[in-house]
Amino acid sequence: MTVQEFNRCVDEHADSLYRFILKNVKDKDKAKDIVQDTYEKLWMKVSETEAKNAKSYMFTTAYRTMIDALRKDKRQGPIEEAPMIALSHSKQYSDLKEILDEAVAKLPETQRSVVLLRDYEGYSYEEIGEITGLSESQVKVYIFRARTFLKNYIGSLDKVV
Repeated sequence: MTVQEFNRCVDEHADSLYRFILKNVKDKDKAKDIVQDTYEKLWMKVSETEAKNAKSYMFTTAYRTMIDALRKDKRQGPIEEAPMIALSHSKQYSDLKEILDEAVAKLPETQRSVVLLRDYEGYSYEEIGEITGLSESQVKVYIFRARTFLKNYIGSLDKVV
């Protein structure tokens, strides 16, 4: 991959890569760090990576970097715990996007990632399998389970009204 191809790759895929990571980690700064780490890793392998495979390489690297960061955060735990009651507000929503985001956040990590890659980013089952390291049939099962959960969660009228 040449420097021009690398720069074009950054220009074309930076937004979708950032959106994918942000939907999973829910922290803008952490998402920016993961995307930056991804581009750094791509730059380190720029001579070994072909331009046509760069998008898949970036999403795979970003996914794995995100998993590592989430595992690291889980081990460390939060620095300070804020009382959730003081920060909470009414659970009555009128915005369907907020309800959908809340439902997606409740999905297990793997299901959330595959459904975001499929439904938000438009990847094929095969591409998702390459990115996540799952077989195509596992990807289909996780997407089915995630969609079933989302349908049941959003399907109840009291959540929407």
